[in-house]
Amino acid sequence: MPLQNIKSPLLAESITDNLAELQELEKVTKPGFLTGYLKEISPYFADFAIRAAIAALIYLIGRKIIKWLRKMLRRALERSGADEGVRQFLDSAAKITLYFILGIAVVNQLGVETSSVVAVLGSAGLTLGLALQGSLSNFAGGVLILLFKPFKVGDYIIEDTHGNEGTVSEIMIFYTKLSTADNRTAIIPNGILANSSLTNVTQQDKRRLDVYVGISYEADLQKAKGILAGLLDREGAALKEEGVSVFVDALEDSSVRLGCRFWVATGDYWQVKWRLNEQIKEAFDANHIEIPYNQLAITVKEPSTTNIK
Repeated sequence: MPLQNIKSPLLAESITDNLAELQELEKVTKPGFLTGYLKEISPYFADFAIRAAIAALIYLIGRKIIKWLRKMLRRALERSGADEGVRQFLDSAAKITLYFILGIAVVNQLGVETSSVVAVLGSAGLTLGLALQGSLSNFAGGVLILLFKPFKVGDYIIEDTHGNEGTVSEIMIFYTKLSTADNRTAIIPNGILANSSLTNVTQQDKRRLDVYVGISYEADLQKAKGILAGLLDREGAALKEEGVSVFVDALEDSSVRLGCRFWVATGDYWQVKWRLNEQIKEAFDANHIEIPYNQLAITVKEPSTTNIK
C-alpha cells in the first residue's frame, strides 16, 4: 500500500524511518561492504601510524638531546665556578623546561594543534596555580635562596622556626635536602627556609668556643683559674692569636661560675668542647677542687611536748 494512502501521519513517519533503516542495513550486509570500508579508512590509519612512528622517534632523539644539553650546562656552570646549589637548581629547571618543549613537539606531530595544547595547559596551569600555591611559594623560595645565598651545599644550618638542622646535601626547585647528624635525610620545603630565621653554623671558618664550669665558694679561685688557663695553653686546636681568656662569669647561689673563651676552627668545635670538658673534670678532681651540684636538704621538726598534757 502506498504511503500516501496511509491516513495516520505518525504511522506513515514510523514506516518511513523503518524503511530507511532497512536500506542502511541492506548496504551494510551487501558483499564487499566491510572491505570497501576498510579501504576507505586505511589511509587514515596509515597516516596516523606514520605520525606515531615519527613522534616516537622525536621523543627518543629529544631525550638524547636533552641529556646532552644538561651535560653541557653542568660543565659550563662548573667552569664558571657556580655554587653547587645553583648548579643543581638550574639543572632541575632546565630538565623540566626541555621536557615540556619535547612534549609539545610530540603532541604536535600526532596532529594536535599546538595552540590548543598551549591554551589547555594555560587554563590548567591557572587552576593548578590556585590549587598549588604552596608549591609555587616553594619555587619562589628556591629562587630567593639561590639569589641571596643564605647557605650552600655543604653548610650546616639550623632552621629556628621548626628546629630542623643538618648539612645541606642538595638544593632542588621545591625542596632542600638536609643530612642530619645521625645520618637521616630531612626534606624541607624551600618556602619554609626562605621565610624562617636560619643559623648557618659553618659559613665562617672559625667559631668562638665558650665553656663554663662552677666551683664551690670554698675552693681556691686563683688555683682553679690557673688550671683552666693551663688546659687552654696546652690545647693545640685553640687559635691563640685570636686571644684566650679565663674569667669569673657569675656568683651563683651555690657556686662560682668560671668561664673560658677562645676560638677554634669550625670543624674542630665539638671535638674540642667535649675534650676540654673531660679534661676540666679530671684536673679539678686531681686538685681537689669541688664542682658543686644541687642538693636538697630536708629538715624534720619534732612535735613540741610542752603542750602535751
